Amino acid sequence: MVVSEMIASAALGTGQAEMLRKTHKSEGLPHVIQLAGCEAHWLEVGAKIAQDAGADIIDINLGCPSKRVTNGFAGSALMRVPDQALRLIEATVKATTLPVTVKMRLGWDDDNLNAADIARRAEEAGVQMITVHGRTRQQFYKGDARWQLVRPVKDAVSVPLVVNGDITSFDAAQKALQLSGADAVMIGRGAQGQPWLVGQIGAQLAGAAVIEAPKRQDLLNHIFAHYEAILSDYGTELGIRVARKHLGWYLDVIGQTDADLRRPIMTAETTDTVYQRLPELVLESWGKAA
Repeated sequence: MVVSEMIASAALGTGQAEMLRKTHKSEGLPHVIQLAGCEAHWLEVGAKIAQDAGADIIDINLGCPSKRVTNGFAGSALMRVPDQALRLIEATVKATTLPVTVKMRLGWDDDNLNAADIARRAEEAGVQMITVHGRTRQQFYKGDARWQLVRPVKDAVSVPLVVNGDITSFDAAQKALQLSGADAVMIGRGAQGQPWLVGQIGAQLAGAAVIEAPKRQDLLNHIFAHYEAILSDYGTELGIRVARKHLGWYLDVIGQTDADLRRPIMTAETTDTVYQRLPELVLESWGKAA
């Protein structure tokens, strides 16, 4: 499954175009819409809009560590107030006939590792799957994900458990599953610039043949297809800016670190520059045998 960008339920409920855009359905995969918020009313409204938008599953965000989100008492800040988190979960479950899932962290900090308790209560409220990132909110993305601290969540619930954080290879996925006892893995930042990693790890976990990384021309074609999809989704003017981080991640993965060569692409104001300069960087940097 692929989960949508986090969608602010209040902004979605009041018709904000950017949030409505994030509900758009892609073909070929279950449509999972992730909602965030701090008020039961807006989670209810958001869940109904998500269902009408063709969602197959609704996920509730209790994990985002961003100050912008936690200052609004949403995301991982809700782990500091479990009763409020449960009110939001209950409101969402009641508002939709769709399966509801939850994404969380280990807790707010090391003095409050309450993921297992919140997960248990969430299951009692009707949540059908739980994902846990192996860091606290106060860790943000620093240090290592502590997959072993997810195991108490596995012991507390009977619904499927997904472990997340630092899963950047098949070996990491195996170790995360072993230490956490989880049923599946979620890959986030590890797939930046190499989205094929998800399929590679999934195939290996399933015991299937290893999926190779794309060859040079195939990679270039993929990057341009991704670039054009971003432009189509956001509109050209905004899309050019949004795409920069993705192009940067691709360049990181292929090993192109020369700032002078990267700069024209990372600061491009038109698509022409990207189409003209990117091929030489990809074809030169991505392994000669690839």
